[in-house]
Amino acid sequence: MDSDVAVRFVQSIVDHDRAGMLALLGPDVDFRGMTPGRTWEAGSPEEVVGVFLDHWFEDSDHVDAVTRLERGDDVVDLRHLSYRCEVTNSRGPHTVEQQAYYRTSDGRLSYLRVMCSGFRPRTAGAAG
Repeated sequence: MDSDVAVRFVQSIVDHDRAGMLALLGPDVDFRGMTPGRTWEAGSPEEVVGVFLDHWFEDSDHVDAVTRLERGDDVVDLRHLSYRCEVTNSRGPHTVEQQAYYRTSDGRLSYLRVMCSGFRPRTAGAAG
């Protein structure tokens, strides 16, 4: 099922699993992403992995938990997955949420659009 590919993709982010992530991306993947201060584009699996694991979730970012993983309604031919992670790094604890819209081909992600909340600092008493 298509949503299984997206869920495995999220797990590869959590695990910082480059090989696993590469295996889930089609050879001509069409990727666009948006973070609070920048837009991103990639057209190969290696470039997509670079965006996620060299910029968005670096080795120093430890994903403590995935606190939400929800499959949303399809938007015609696009699938939707929302996920929220609790992350700790040298700047402290953060919450990160991403909304992904995607299509698959031959069991791999071929089209991927992701909007990221950015790393939102968690403070004592703040809702996550």
